[in-house]
Amino acid sequence: MERKATYTRDLASPIERGKCHPGVRLSKLSPRHVESFLNDKLAEGLSPRTVQQIRAILRAALAQAEKWALISRNPAALVDGPRVPKGEVIPFTIEQARVLVAGARDDQLGALFVTALYTGLRQGELLGLRWSDVRLDTRQLSVRQAKEHRPGRPSFAEPKSERSRRTIALAEVAVAAMRAHRLRQMQERFAAGPDWEETGLVFTTRRGTPLDASNVTHRFQRLLGRLGLPKRRFHDLRHTCASFLLSQGVHARVVMEMLGHSNISLTLNTYSHVAPPLQQEAAASIDAMLGSPS
Repeated sequence: MERKATYTRDLASPIERGKCHPGVRLSKLSPRHVESFLNDKLAEGLSPRTVQQIRAILRAALAQAEKWALISRNPAALVDGPRVPKGEVIPFTIEQARVLVAGARDDQLGALFVTALYTGLRQGELLGLRWSDVRLDTRQLSVRQAKEHRPGRPSFAEPKSERSRRTIALAEVAVAAMRAHRLRQMQERFAAGPDWEETGLVFTTRRGTPLDASNVTHRFQRLLGRLGLPKRRFHDLRHTCASFLLSQGVHARVVMEMLGHSNISLTLNTYSHVAPPLQQEAAASIDAMLGSPS
């Protein structure tokens, strides 16, 4: 067990040395080795989602080795990660969302939470949002980069797909929250003085530096507790936005484009819990149009 863990840790070290383990040359690494390693991680008790993330890091490292011609193919790309069970979507209720929006006004990151609720942006997209991507006068924002969840120095990357690279219309509540946030940020810049680090980001620390995703989640949980709201993930703000839009009759394709989903089936499958009320409304609409049988 220790040998497999060691040779995988070595993959993160400079791979130009040609070996990923004293007994296995990098050029000899096969999909079977990778699959065995991932299975071992599952047997050790790591969650499928964590093992998927390990596979993603391994795949990226080996992709670089392939570019450098140290290996002829990427063995991690030939191995499927473990299936991650689909989590239940539990959005906020309308009343809970109203309490959250009202209570967020006094929080330093309140505008972040309100924007997430009203746009459905992913956390990384929000943490990578720049003022140059926001046009409050025309009530629009564009997703042009996202903050990556990597240890060490903050890093940003362009969206991986055309669907993720999108422009979203802003609701008036979100615009008002961002205007107030911009004023707050200007005050923080003045208070920080020479310690302020200009990044151009919309949502930052009190010194202008990028926000840490885990810290944002902890702040969100504390706000929910202070407001007497049930515990939810930050990602549930995205779910709430989509659920509200669909329940109000917004076309699924519009919601798909707003969320940056790759296809409409992903949107419909993820938010199938909204379908029953919509189906009932559809049936009632047909009754109203055709009338009752005589």
